[in-house]
Amino acid sequence: MAQRTAAALRRVFVYGTLKRGEPNHHLLAEADNGYAKFICKGSTNRRFPLVIATRYNIPFLLDKPGAGSYVTGEIYELDEPLFQQLDVLEDYRKLYDRQIEDINVGIEGGNVPCWLYLLRNPPDSLLKLPMLTEYKNSLEIPYSRRPPGKVDIFEELQKEASAL
Repeated sequence: MAQRTAAALRRVFVYGTLKRGEPNHHLLAEADNGYAKFICKGSTNRRFPLVIATRYNIPFLLDKPGAGSYVTGEIYELDEPLFQQLDVLEDYRKLYDRQIEDINVGIEGGNVPCWLYLLRNPPDSLLKLPMLTEYKNSLEIPYSRRPPGKVDIFEELQKEASAL
């Protein structure tokens, strides 16, 4: 196997369905998708609203820093091919933006800069939804994969937001 250099890897903070034990973790766990290494748990240094929305019960981290809570998740090192797969999963540039945020890994570890996906231009009414500190798929609010084909999640969010 080719040796991986630190420059070729990116640190990503995952807070939803990509975490261990969650419905999309297989993307990080399957070696055929690319290189992924769990580093540690952490939490955001800034407060963000983490909500569950749409008929698919998708966790969204809203780009509204200062509102919500410190969000708990996991840090991974990924190679470029896997990082690009996350961009596809997250509908990067259409639905989500990503930016580097310092993630708190505890007193000894300090802060680790990581890529973080944030919902682009979220409707303010989504702030009326319950805000979480940590996402966990549950029987009460089960995550559902979007069916193959064109499902416009942003349109779903707009509909849900107007109903709130």
